[in-house]
Amino acid sequence: MRRYLYIGLLLLAALTVEAQDSTQQAHVDSMESSVIASVDSMVVPAQAADTIVKDTKARPKISPPPAIEDIISISKVFWSLVFIVVGYFVLQFLTRLLYLLAEKSTKYRITIKGFVPVLRILGWVMVIFIVIVGVIQPPIATVLALSASIGVAVGFASQDILKNIFGGITILFDRPFKVGDKIQASSHYGEVVEIGLRSTRIVTPDDSLVTIPNGELMNQSVSNSNSGETNCQVVAEIYLPENVDMPKVRKLATEAAQVSKYIYLNKPIAVLFAHGMNEEKRYVKMKIKAYVMDVRNEFAFKSDMTEIVMAELIKEGILG
Repeated sequence: MRRYLYIGLLLLAALTVEAQDSTQQAHVDSMESSVIASVDSMVVPAQAADTIVKDTKARPKISPPPAIEDIISISKVFWSLVFIVVGYFVLQFLTRLLYLLAEKSTKYRITIKGFVPVLRILGWVMVIFIVIVGVIQPPIATVLALSASIGVAVGFASQDILKNIFGGITILFDRPFKVGDKIQASSHYGEVVEIGLRSTRIVTPDDSLVTIPNGELMNQSVSNSNSGETNCQVVAEIYLPENVDMPKVRKLATEAAQVSKYIYLNKPIAVLFAHGMNEEKRYVKMKIKAYVMDVRNEFAFKSDMTEIVMAELIKEGILG
């Protein structure tokens, strides 16, 4: 009996140990499942974080604005002034050199002087380009923003100046006249001595310097006497009696005009007549059209031609 009791106790103990082992195994399995679930739950945020990083990389980076000392410094201001001053003196030297060369050649005077305005504009564009790109070296965004701001400010504040500048650029490219030409603009007539971006300067026969804004020149008719050539037509007027012998006078006037030292003989001489009346008195107006060799001698030629022709007419008894 005692023997069976021992056997039963042993079986009960074995069942108890097996039950405990099963319980422990179930607990271990449960812990493993929890750990795996936790790891899985951690993997998902990692993937999401990776996606966020990729999205962040795909977006353009917004760089902070540059500091003012990175754009403008004492050294940059110094070298900018150096280039501007050197450019100014170089352009002045080249301009004076071209003017000296032009004055020594009557044939090419107007052609050489025509390069002066173009040289000035190209020279200053080059100086500004060197200062901005080579010395200051601002960021492109800063240049665009500053250009837009300056453009708006200048557009509202100086419309007349801009109109004159655009007029000057149009004159340089369209070339209705050049430096050295004789032009008639409004009530002013004279030789063009300078074409600037804002205005054009001419010297009148009485040696007065007249400055005309380019905007006005673009909005009115401009008469060009020589159109880039050194010679131009000169008209002298002489009043004669009504009963004058016109064929004879035409011949005398033509021969007399040819004697002048200023005449340009490669172009024809024309003598025209027209009837007129002044205070019930009839007369004949004679126009002698001839070409002067140098436009600067226009008025000297006109006076010389008139004097020579009248002397011949008086000599022939046509004029008293």
